[in-house]
Amino acid sequence: MSKFETVNVTCDGAVARVAFNRPDSLNAMNGQMRREFYAAAREINMDEAIRVVILTGEGRAFGAGADLADDSAGADLMVGAQTRDDLIHEFKPGVLAIAEAPKVWVAAINGPCAGISYSYAMACDLVVMAEDAYLYQPFSAIGLIPDGGSTWLLQKLIGNKRAFELMTLGEKLGAQKALEWGMANRVFEKTAFADEAKEFAENLAGRSPLALRYTKEALRFATTASLGDTITKEADLQEFCISSEDCPNAVAAFFAKKPYTWKGR
Repeated sequence: MSKFETVNVTCDGAVARVAFNRPDSLNAMNGQMRREFYAAAREINMDEAIRVVILTGEGRAFGAGADLADDSAGADLMVGAQTRDDLIHEFKPGVLAIAEAPKVWVAAINGPCAGISYSYAMACDLVVMAEDAYLYQPFSAIGLIPDGGSTWLLQKLIGNKRAFELMTLGEKLGAQKALEWGMANRVFEKTAFADEAKEFAENLAGRSPLALRYTKEALRFATTASLGDTITKEADLQEFCISSEDCPNAVAAFFAKKPYTWKGR
């Protein structure tokens, strides 16, 4: 695995941990970070030994959004065009590297999660939060709209009206409310958060790799497909799973009440 300055990557068995690593700026995303994140995500997504990825932040924050002081953003009348270019060519690939990955990505939100960092978190398949963590959409306060896919991701998660409320009123959404609204799967105590998040990921990594991958694919397909097309998609994926080496052996192990070691094929 490559070494990066603004992103820390560690692997432990079938679980990888990817951490935004600019703690002095609350992991605000500058040009280097967004490019390094995409490079790291690509490497991890191609690593067959990895089944689950934890996405988190070093220090006391998950991420403060885009770094508005980043010199690479420009400071003249071209800043609007530069921002558009950055969103399309650097932020977008990073968000899609999560959403379209063959792996399961788990956002472990250890503290404040704001702006475009929010998009990276919500693109993940599952979300766990520390009890004092929060989600924050600050865009309207500075005359901007949410970006990085937030308008699509949040609307799918909580519906148009709640998404619009969060985006326009700029409410800081705490972990418990995020759990109630279906934006988080678990809330863990702050003191044990890293261990609990890792245990959560390891539990996932112990599940069928094919079931994880193709359940994710089927759910993503269903977001823009009809019921009939979704049933067909499920049938295609189910045919592949049933024809795999894992399925008949796992079924035999289930009835024999014995553990089965997944092959992922």
